[in-house]
Amino acid sequence: MTAFGDAHAGAGAGAGAGAGAVAAESRRFVAVLEEGADLSTPVPGCPGWTLLDLVRHTGSVHRWFSVLLRTNVQEAPTRRAVDLDLPEREDSYAYAAWLAAGADLAARTFAEVDPDATMWTWGADPHARFWVRRMLHETLVHRVDAEGALGLRPVIDPALAADGVDEFLVNLPFATPFAPGVARLRGQGETIRFRATDQQEQGRGRGRDWVVRLSADRFGLVDREQQSVDASVHGSAADLLLLLYGRLGRDSGAFEVAGDTGLLDRWFAHSAF
Repeated sequence: MTAFGDAHAGAGAGAGAGAGAVAAESRRFVAVLEEGADLSTPVPGCPGWTLLDLVRHTGSVHRWFSVLLRTNVQEAPTRRAVDLDLPEREDSYAYAAWLAAGADLAARTFAEVDPDATMWTWGADPHARFWVRRMLHETLVHRVDAEGALGLRPVIDPALAADGVDEFLVNLPFATPFAPGVARLRGQGETIRFRATDQQEQGRGRGRDWVVRLSADRFGLVDREQQSVDASVHGSAADLLLLLYGRLGRDSGAFEVAGDTGLLDRWFAHSAF
């Protein structure tokens, strides 16, 4: 394994499974809206947004990623050329149908596109499957945002959550163009372990681990078998996912936290995605 663990940059769950999970997460999001949700409801997970903003964003992502996949872009687009066809009525039923239509477009796109096709992505994996996986976790996290805004208790599949943790940590080093604080995640070799205590890897008697090292010129995942780390955060995969996305705090009581608190403060101050 290389110093910054290229082996971590895989596709995660298979593209077919990812496509099915996008559809399932989208249906759950749509179901929330079909209950007659108030679109003016503030969304705590996305400060400054209402539920309408959240739905528009998620449906736009479905349509935009579908355009990228269908056109097999080979370089970073200079503009977002996509017809959103927003509903004329700003009510939850109209937007539920609009969100469902975007998810259907994504499903048709996934069926037509080779997930192993080489194309431009902003992350670690330069293949079409990157966008399937990215759309999955974008949809999952925002479905959770919608449910939380409406006072519902979100449920996240543990295996999907673990894949979401992996997807976040694998791609975060490449996110500087839209998350400039990431460029400040530098150090002198300090390491942080994130452990999903409810996920077991074959042949191991403990949870699934991700170890991040902050070096002078970069940061990224390293050998997860590393025994000694400077700080650690252990919790369920779902809670870790929400922690990394800023939806849950370290002080929530959901985590076992140890080690250098200053290092963890630096990580969470600059890893906002």
